[in-house]
Amino acid sequence: MTRRPHTLLINPTIASRHSARFPLALLNLAAALDRHGESRIIDGNIDRDTVAEVLRVLDHESFDAVGMTVMGGPHVPEAIRLSRAIREHSPGLPIVWGSYFPTLFTDAALNAPYVDYAVRGQGEDTLVELVSALTGEGPPLSAIAGLSWKDGDRIVHNPARPFSRGNPPPLLPYEKLGDPRKYLSRTFLGHRTVAHQAALGCRYHCTFCGVAAMFGGATALPTAARLERELGYLKYDVGADSVQFFDHNFFDREAEMVPLLEVLARLELPWWCFARADALINLSEESWKLVRRSRLRMAYIGAESPDGQMLKEIRKGTRPDQTLEVAEVCRRHGVIPEFSFMVAPPTHTEEETEQTFDFIRQLKRVNPACEIVIYIYTPLPESSMHAKDRGRHRATPLFDLDGLPVVFPATPDEWAQPQWVNYACHADAPWLDERLRRRIDDFVTVLRCRYPTVQDMRAPHWAKRTLSAMAAWRYRIGHYDRPWELRLANRFVQLRLPQVQGL
Repeated sequence: MTRRPHTLLINPTIASRHSARFPLALLNLAAALDRHGESRIIDGNIDRDTVAEVLRVLDHESFDAVGMTVMGGPHVPEAIRLSRAIREHSPGLPIVWGSYFPTLFTDAALNAPYVDYAVRGQGEDTLVELVSALTGEGPPLSAIAGLSWKDGDRIVHNPARPFSRGNPPPLLPYEKLGDPRKYLSRTFLGHRTVAHQAALGCRYHCTFCGVAAMFGGATALPTAARLERELGYLKYDVGADSVQFFDHNFFDREAEMVPLLEVLARLELPWWCFARADALINLSEESWKLVRRSRLRMAYIGAESPDGQMLKEIRKGTRPDQTLEVAEVCRRHGVIPEFSFMVAPPTHTEEETEQTFDFIRQLKRVNPACEIVIYIYTPLPESSMHAKDRGRHRATPLFDLDGLPVVFPATPDEWAQPQWVNYACHADAPWLDERLRRRIDDFVTVLRCRYPTVQDMRAPHWAKRTLSAMAAWRYRIGHYDRPWELRLANRFVQLRLPQVQGL
């Protein structure tokens, strides 16, 4: 009798236990693997001493491969620590990295002695075929689409795997995580907010976006029956009272969205999602009625820039006037728009940043309830873009403060250095000088004190009102420099940072 392949799936520690959400990527991988073998999940956001737990499991069970999801940023140093420990404990056990980091920086991932295989893009079918090949039952390595691997000292990149709508299971294997209720969190949406992903991918090709690089403009929405089955389980069996959607772009074409909105309207679970300005302003009034009935509380909208030319260059596909319009549309329909902006681009760095500050103030006049998230613009290297997009638009040359070309890291260990973790998290860039970095930080401090986020469930209302009053004069006259009193007060109040802490 042939032994069923056994795979260990690991999510490196990145969030606090309170902020832990379902490891949705691993649940989907486990569902695919379990059709042909067996799998086990270790979630570092729950099992805090992840290395010790992984080594304990390896001592008691036999595995054919270890798969690790590696997102980039703070995920990388944790993935390195785990991979090194596994390699030392079980030198012959194949280690596979998947998700955004090995998709975007494949050569860098495989330049490490503790990574044997990199899965690019969607991983379910690729990982199943790889594990089968490792047990001698599957295709040769060279025939596995979406796989990069080492042939001696040479790195081999197999052809990309076409985007697939997949063969989703009736229900994700939540039981592999133990009690799923430990993944429910209190947020501004509800007392027991759950994470879920309905749609996959995004049909747009933004040059800075890892989703575009991973999926190449493809997208897939679930059937209404599947969404109702999944959310019904989470509501009635797990006890969720609200949903945070980790979809790459929840609102797609209106005709395809209506059945999903009808499901949400029936379930009446307050929800948060990603959306685009153009999609929301083009919704019909009938669809907006469904949105209101479905209890959408907040939509995260990538505004990115008030500069129309910059939006064209990054292939965003929206305009600044649409950002202003969607702020008003959301105000009328009772949805809070959470706008993200990217400041300090590599050219016209200071001018673009100040223009963005002025535009944010304009948005606040249109809709005072809108929330603002500010990132540093850190574009992907052209080599990281999807094959469909590579070379289609001339990439802006990147130079550091000394005028030298920016050289991206060539190994995971280099990507784990603080300056590159910050780059991956859109928190810093090599062309950003200390004066502008301080200017951005000062503006963000004044803005978030003047308008504390509704997502902050920890700070008492009186403290947020006090901080808002303290910041009012600075915000009114645009005097952001050195807000020492706000920083001092925030040491005690510690307002929430959605771009760092999530919901």
